Amino acid sequence: MLKLGIPLPLTGTNAKFGEIEKKSYEIAMQEINAKGGIKGKKIVLEFEDSQGKPEVARSIVERLVDVKKQPVVFGEYSSSCSKAIAAVAEERKVPYLVVTGATDDITQQRYKYVFRLNPTNAYYATGLMSFLNTVVKPKTIAILYESSDFGTSGAEDMVHQAKKAGMQVLVKEQYEKGAVDFRPILSKVKAAKPDVIYMVSYVMDAALLMRQIKELRIDSKLYAGGAAGFAIPEFIQNAKEASELVMTATLWSPQIAYPGAKEFAEKYKKLYKDYPSYHGAEAYSALYVIRDALTRAKSWKPDDIRVALRSTNMITAFGPVRFQDKEGYTNQNFMDTLVMQVIKGKHETIWPEKYASAKYVYPIPKWRERR
Repeated sequence: MLKLGIPLPLTGTNAKFGEIEKKSYEIAMQEINAKGGIKGKKIVLEFEDSQGKPEVARSIVERLVDVKKQPVVFGEYSSSCSKAIAAVAEERKVPYLVVTGATDDITQQRYKYVFRLNPTNAYYATGLMSFLNTVVKPKTIAILYESSDFGTSGAEDMVHQAKKAGMQVLVKEQYEKGAVDFRPILSKVKAAKPDVIYMVSYVMDAALLMRQIKELRIDSKLYAGGAAGFAIPEFIQNAKEASELVMTATLWSPQIAYPGAKEFAEKYKKLYKDYPSYHGAEAYSALYVIRDALTRAKSWKPDDIRVALRSTNMITAFGPVRFQDKEGYTNQNFMDTLVMQVIKGKHETIWPEKYASAKYVYPIPKWRERR
């Protein structure tokens, strides 16, 4: 038996994401165990609730490494918790696979023991920028973002990308997570009349932003999210009609043609009545990456597992995984990012067109023209 502890936010404001990941890890565990486990050992996953707090995530991992002698660590959701674990892993010389934490600097520290499966914040919007530059050709943008590591780095990356594309940033406003009234910020956006309104938010904020944009009749050529809260089914459920035609950057879609992606998505839907977000695909695939590394490692000592992770080259349900040192990153996986749009109450993949499940809807009608 191989016991592996995984820190996740199972209570607190990020619990929705923690649950998606937990369910996805469990699906992967069952599949791997049905095929004989890892080197004949059945996997037993033990989930530990970090509550989304970096100090709790850190203490969980210190216990996993120091007391339970776990030779490899993976998991967590937020960037702040992932950063806290990365520091422990590097200090203890135990490999850590970051699964969803996206702030750029996690893999910019030249850490030898930290690997990241998901693209960084700087790459979240590459698919969206391609769509904007090819189809929309906007001149101006407003950027609204949550005051977390993820929100701040996502906003800064969009400022950089917008300037590179020749877009003028008319509004850049930070807000505190869980705000209940965005009208003061949105009144600035309405007065500025940007071509694009870009938001980096978790799900409840994402839904409320769009509901209040609709209520205030703030018209724009495009409403777009920087993944996270905009890319999960709960966004549509909470924003309702205000979610229609909103676009979002995303790292994955249930419609994507990676081997095993559709099967995972359908299995998840059958069990939990909805398709998983990209966070689920990351968690599901992370366990397969761990299996691959442990299968190839000379031994299950941390340094041998680190060497095996370094030479990873595989295709997962989430996409290709190969850890590279480039563009200032160490042990970072690079891959295409996508764009989804809410069309008739459902997320559809619309860009790049080679991955599209539906044709994008553009131009977007003004609020008063909608039924």
